[in-house]
Amino acid sequence: MHGTMSGMTQANVDPAELEKFSSLAHRWWDLEGEFAPLHQINPLRLGWIDGLCPLKGARVVDVGCGGGILADSMARKGAHVLGVDLADKSLKVAQLHALEAQTPNIEYRSVAAEALAAESPAQFDVVTCMEMLEHVPDPESIVRACATLVKPGGWVFFSTINRNPKSFLMAIIGAEYVLNLVPRGTHEYARLIRPSELSRFCRDAALTPANSRGLEYNPITRRYSLTADTSVNYMLATRRVAEGA
Repeated sequence: MHGTMSGMTQANVDPAELEKFSSLAHRWWDLEGEFAPLHQINPLRLGWIDGLCPLKGARVVDVGCGGGILADSMARKGAHVLGVDLADKSLKVAQLHALEAQTPNIEYRSVAAEALAAESPAQFDVVTCMEMLEHVPDPESIVRACATLVKPGGWVFFSTINRNPKSFLMAIIGAEYVLNLVPRGTHEYARLIRPSELSRFCRDAALTPANSRGLEYNPITRRYSLTADTSVNYMLATRRVAEGA
């Protein structure tokens, strides 16, 4: 990674965002720590992905994999998983967890999505990019990279946060300041992405939106559930337009 550090500021990455997650790296697998919400929603998003596109035997790349929470669980479903991220400390945590847990068929690499797309176009059955788009300067570039990585007819899954007064109230004020679900400053309102905007990015990259789900948090039960309401946290499933289609 040292050889690429000088070019990192040119990559589609915000150094402050990398540092934010790197400083929390050791907490990724603490079920009560800052990333507890990711552990809580992981079975929901994993089940949703596997239900639309069975993961067993699939070749998968998880873009912006962080500490490997989703990547690890997809590998345990029988997928062959590559997790990529630019936050080195988080990647080291992911690698260490895979070693300790003896997770099969998983590897991690420090590489930008766009660089991997140039190197390995149409190599993956499934691409996942969860909770990442709202943290990069150019989310549309990430969507294009994901579209390039997937095979024609393959699936690309995104999750992010809607941009509207309700999401500001719930995802930022509520989650960061009232309920303390995630660290303050995790999300920046201006970087949140409306479903219509994400759908446009996808269509421009030859990805066809196929399914969407919302994620809702109940502060009374302290549980998350899948819902049809995409007004705050939401996931979008897309398919790469097959050649000749």
